[in-house]
Amino acid sequence: MRTSRLAALPRPLSSEPDRCHPLALPLMGACALLTLSALALGGQAVFAQTAEPVNAPTSLKGVARPEPPNLGEFVQSRTEAIALGKALFWDLQLGSDGKTACASCHFQAGADSRSRNQLSPGLNRMASLTSPNPDTSFQLGGLNYQFTLADFPLHRLADPNNRNSTVQRSVNDVAASQGVFLEQFNGVTGTLFGVPTMPPLSNGTLLQDAYATWYASTTEQRALVADPLFRIAGINTRRVEPRNTPTVINAVFNLRNFWDGRAEFVFNGVNPFGLRDPNARVFRNVQNGTTWSMQPTAVRLTHASLASQASGPPGNHFEMSAQGRSFADIGRKMLYLRPLQTQAVSSTDSVLGARRHGSGQGLNEANYAAMVKKAFRPEWWNGDRLIQVNADGSKTLVTLTSTPAANQYTQMQHNFSLFFGLALQLYQATLVSDDAPFDRWAAGTTTAMSTSAQQGFGLFMGKGRCVNCHGGAEFTNASVRKMLATPMARMTMGNGATAVYDEGFYNIGVRPTLDNLGAGGKDPFGNPLALSALAQLGRMQALTGIAPNLAVSATERIAVNGQFKTPTLRNVELTAPYFHNGDSATLRQVIEFYNRGGNFHDQNLADLDADITSLGLTEDEKTALVEFMKALTDDRVRFHAAPFDHPELRIPHGHPGSTTSVTNDGSGRATDATVTLPAVGAAGYAKGSTPANFLGTGFSGQPVVQLRTASGACVSAFLNLGLAGTKLQAQTCGSASAQRFRLVPEAEGSQILVPQHATGLVMKVGSLLSTLDGVDITIGLNDGQRDLHWRLEEVAAGQVMLRNRHSDKCVEMGFDLLLGRKAEQRTCSSVRTDQLFRVTPV
Repeated sequence: MRTSRLAALPRPLSSEPDRCHPLALPLMGACALLTLSALALGGQAVFAQTAEPVNAPTSLKGVARPEPPNLGEFVQSRTEAIALGKALFWDLQLGSDGKTACASCHFQAGADSRSRNQLSPGLNRMASLTSPNPDTSFQLGGLNYQFTLADFPLHRLADPNNRNSTVQRSVNDVAASQGVFLEQFNGVTGTLFGVPTMPPLSNGTLLQDAYATWYASTTEQRALVADPLFRIAGINTRRVEPRNTPTVINAVFNLRNFWDGRAEFVFNGVNPFGLRDPNARVFRNVQNGTTWSMQPTAVRLTHASLASQASGPPGNHFEMSAQGRSFADIGRKMLYLRPLQTQAVSSTDSVLGARRHGSGQGLNEANYAAMVKKAFRPEWWNGDRLIQVNADGSKTLVTLTSTPAANQYTQMQHNFSLFFGLALQLYQATLVSDDAPFDRWAAGTTTAMSTSAQQGFGLFMGKGRCVNCHGGAEFTNASVRKMLATPMARMTMGNGATAVYDEGFYNIGVRPTLDNLGAGGKDPFGNPLALSALAQLGRMQALTGIAPNLAVSATERIAVNGQFKTPTLRNVELTAPYFHNGDSATLRQVIEFYNRGGNFHDQNLADLDADITSLGLTEDEKTALVEFMKALTDDRVRFHAAPFDHPELRIPHGHPGSTTSVTNDGSGRATDATVTLPAVGAAGYAKGSTPANFLGTGFSGQPVVQLRTASGACVSAFLNLGLAGTKLQAQTCGSASAQRFRLVPEAEGSQILVPQHATGLVMKVGSLLSTLDGVDITIGLNDGQRDLHWRLEEVAAGQVMLRNRHSDKCVEMGFDLLLGRKAEQRTCSSVRTDQLFRVTPV
């Protein structure tokens, strides 16, 4: 049973420092906990007492990536399957509208940083545990709304540290992701190369898909449907999903995917629901002596929740699809299109560069059918008959014809869900970020994390209770390693009662439980989503392939309602907004949420995780926790470097107009505003071209800002303009370019501050004695050294300290007889108001 009591244990630091070196972390989690808690709390180690061993975070490097043991029964070439998966993931042609890819919601560190037309009402609201009561009204801004930072958190309190303070705003709207317009699917038509010629038959097998050489292109036929909700003045807008988009980076380590866990551990080759769907079948061409026959086959691939997850969005009429489009229909369209043919591909793309078309647009493969043929074993696509899907769902094999009916599919078309799911799983399994500063620190590089971040790790392991849910190298208890060992546990709930719950899934009180049941919901077949609820029914292993570790009696309490999967914290500084409803825009707001014990602590008490309680963090401790979380960012993710490089992506970003008026594109759909993410190769984007975070949080994307002191003055470089060695001073704020700085992303979350009046010069520590207090901060030449790298650490009330990456000291506006107030570096202290600045975009 996990408890949540905190015990202060005065204890000296170890007399054997080597045993507590970060190198010892994989085996010495408790040692690291004591040492770093002591760093954070002045020598007193404070940590959560747990009956089970602390799931101490370690480096992710070397952690095995889960993979189906029977993958070889399907995949013929891993290399070809990864290339197929990457192409499909980024291809805009996959969406019914030809403008929506999987990556359209997963382009920023595997998540979505768009800020316009990203608002959805409370569509998952329930009247009771069994009665839906969707809220279709907007409480914040409405359709096509442009978020601002002032909109967050969605649940705003007068005192962010006190959950019982006056509620200034609380909405059940969701900051999510826009998908497609509401449309009806009416079939796929093909443009022929010429007169179809029947392919040669070979006793029940074909050398390739029957239509792979017939079609020059295929087109999806759709009809607009008047949207009852996502519609402005009679014009449809893009629909917005009912939950925030989680990252796909490191998602290979999740036992189950999606917020509610409905993407199953076992992939059935057809949809997300694994063993729960008793009718899921693909077709296999089976040889018996000298004859071949296509046979419906139940597929069972364990360790494949990524494949299960991938099979959901392409057919969803919020996310990517017109209503009524099946995966076989997607196959009928996609198999005969040249991959990525409307998108630029970098010649140095780590996977696709060698396959790049001579035009620079798309790949030099004839079509996706050619890629499937190379990636997958032939018995899954070489059948010489058509599969007819009847009105009652039954399937009949019919003779191959050059004019198939709308409900007749080749084996490759019919099995496209199998190919798609496994190819995307293999591609996404390469998206592992295991080279963050924390990974290097845990491997023994003691300077890889700042002192503040190390203090934050001590708090993470102790007073903050974060490790109780965000454990292991994966930084989530929802991992395969954790959940296969202990899929369920008994826990003392917020109300003091004991219940069985799904490990890695928790109710943390972001919203009232009935706003969204999460894992407390049901699958399309009427079965509970939660493992513990299935175990209580005696059906857990039969429906999930996961063996129960506890016997759950019919009368025992289970806690599943309002529970959501614990997301990984890796790269979390890049994946705002946060929580399943996008409640918070900054990591500071997230820490404040946990510090006050959630938003709806008392209302959700019966289902609440007992660790959700007031923590009593100081402002400096909040800052340290934020800095630790930033130390979980892999710079390859930050700069889109391999394996996180990608093709060009044109991303719909709301509609020109307002929340009450949009432009009709002539078809009843609102005109799209589009943002283009350029193609990038293995080296990643240049540091001056890094895409911005959500609403500019994290100061990424090269914004131009002023640095305002606590007294309201601006940091300025007026003396000796344009010359190296210019000192920084405080002046009355104005429009002069000497008061404006570009924030250019650098390594490990730091920034280079470039004064706008003197391109090529940077803010830096102006002395060889750059680690000492009192040294001037100047404008000087960019020599590439770490003393020009600054971490902007958010402290109370939206203020930041500027910490130097080399010296670990902060900018302070000190007194000078000639200049009045000048910038110098001092030991960091958030209680010194001369070290506090506001970063104001201009």
